[in-house]
Amino acid sequence: MTTDVLLEFADVAFRYPDGNAGLAGCSLTIARGSRNALIGANGAGKTTLFQHANGLLKPQQGVVRYAGQPVDYSRAGLRALRSEVGLVFQNPDQQLFSASVREDVSFGPLNLGLDMATVRERVEQALQAVSMAPFADRPVHNLSFGQKKRVCIAGVLAMQPRLLILDEPMAGLDHAMRAELLAVLDGLHAQGITLLLATHDIDFAYRWADRIHLIAGGRCTAAFDAAALPEHAEALAAARLPMPGLVELHRLLVARKLLPTDSQPRAMGELISQLNASEKDFQ
Repeated sequence: MTTDVLLEFADVAFRYPDGNAGLAGCSLTIARGSRNALIGANGAGKTTLFQHANGLLKPQQGVVRYAGQPVDYSRAGLRALRSEVGLVFQNPDQQLFSASVREDVSFGPLNLGLDMATVRERVEQALQAVSMAPFADRPVHNLSFGQKKRVCIAGVLAMQPRLLILDEPMAGLDHAMRAELLAVLDGLHAQGITLLLATHDIDFAYRWADRIHLIAGGRCTAAFDAAALPEHAEALAAARLPMPGLVELHRLLVARKLLPTDSQPRAMGELISQLNASEKDFQ
C-alpha cells in the first residue's frame, strides 16, 4: 500500500433541499491502493459522501480532490471522474436497467465513446473478474440478489476505475454470497484497485480493511489503521459502535494469561494459531 492520497474531502458540507444536512464539514483522505471501511449509523452521511466522490453531488462548501486536483464539474470533467471512480449502490435494482447482463455491463464503456471491439473486451474482462461470464446473456431480472450485485460491480469495472466505492455491498447476502463477493473484492485489490466500502459490521471492517473511517452527523470523526482499532475504544463508543468480538475475546484470554499481551490477531484463525502456540510453550 502506498501513502499518496487518491481521494480527499476537505471540509465538505452539503445540505439537501428539505433542510437535512448530508455532510457537515467532512474531511477524509483515501490512500492509493488501500482498502477502506466507512462505518456509521444510518443517516450518518455515508451515501452522501459516496455521491460526492463520484460527482453525483457537488459540495456547497469545501472541496473534493481526486488525484490531487479539485473535481471538475463540467460535463467532460465528470465523465473523466466517473471513468476513474466507480460507485456501486446498495440496491442493485437501482443500478441495473438493461435487458441482459452483457448489455448492462456494456453501458458504461459505450458512454465513454469506445469502439465496439474495446467495449467487448472490457465487458468480457469485467464479467470474468466477478465470475459472471457464464451469465452474460441471461436476463437481468432472472438473477439472484447476489448475482445482481456482482453484475453491478462488473458494470463499474468495465469503466476500468482506479477507485471502487461500494455502498453496503454485503447487505442482503447470505454467508456463501458474502464469501464470494469478498473473494471478488480481494482479487480487485490485488490488481491495484483502491477500495472504499460502507459497512455496519465492525468485525468485518477490523478483519478486512487497511484503514477505518468513522462518520457521524456528516463528519468523519476518526480515521485510523485497522490494526490499531483496539486503541480507539473511545472513538468507537462516541460513534455508538461496539469493539469487535475478536478483540474482546483476545482481551479475556490475555487477562487469563492464555495469550501474551503483545499478540493482537485480526482473524479467528490467527487467534487459534496463537492459542495453539501458547499451549505448546506452556507444555
